[in-house]
Order: sequence, then C-alpha cells, then structure tokens
Amino acid sequence: MAPIVTAHRKCSARLKALNLQERIAVDKVKSFEGFADFYPYYLQEHRDSTCRRLHFIGTTLVLLIMAIAVISGNWLLLWVMPLAGYAFAWVGHFFFEKNRPATFKHPFYSLLGDFAMYRDMLMGKVRF
Repeated sequence: MAPIVTAHRKCSARLKALNLQERIAVDKVKSFEGFADFYPYYLQEHRDSTCRRLHFIGTTLVLLIMAIAVISGNWLLLWVMPLAGYAFAWVGHFFFEKNRPATFKHPFYSLLGDFAMYRDMLMGKVRF
C-alpha cells in the first residue's frame, strides 16, 4: 500500500507544481497595452491545428446562428450562440491544445482574438 500512497503524493506534487507554473505564466502576461499586444499571445495559445479548426467551426456556427436569428426574427436563437462558440473552442483547448482558454483571464480580447484568427484563417495568414 505504501508505494501507491507515495506515487499518489508524487503525482499530486507534480500537478500542484504545474498549476503553479501555469498561474505564474498567466500572471506574467495578464496585462496587455492593447489588442495588438494580445493577439500574438492568443495565436501562441492556438498552436494545435485541431484546436484552431474547432475554433473555426464554432465561430462559423456563431455567425450562422446570428444570421438565421436576424433573418427569421427568432431572437431566442441568440442564446445558443455562446454555447456553439465556446463548446467547440473549449474542447479544442482541453483535449488538443491542453491549455486553459484565454477567455478566463481576458474575455474581451479573447473574443476579438477569435474573430481575428477566423479572418486570418480565411485569408490564409493562419493555417487551418
């Protein structure tokens, strides 16, 4: 039983160290002078192509839902937009990129970053 307890303690200590390192890294970059300073950080947090593709799918769904809501006059559809966008993005971060979405620390810049990355993917500046 002792080896299992020791292994668990070592694993817990490593997780705490990773969480601390992650918090320190986020705290170091928590202040940006503007979106131009934030966007390179945002792109760095989206290095995995699957994560970027999932963001693209989610943003496309958000735009489609918005268009359908405006055309049909069914404004209740607007409530679905955050679910469509965030569900795809967060799956990308948690399962593929393996990092925390920037939304938690920088919600406004992250939303702008998502649309900027979407534009840049459409224009071929950021790979799919």
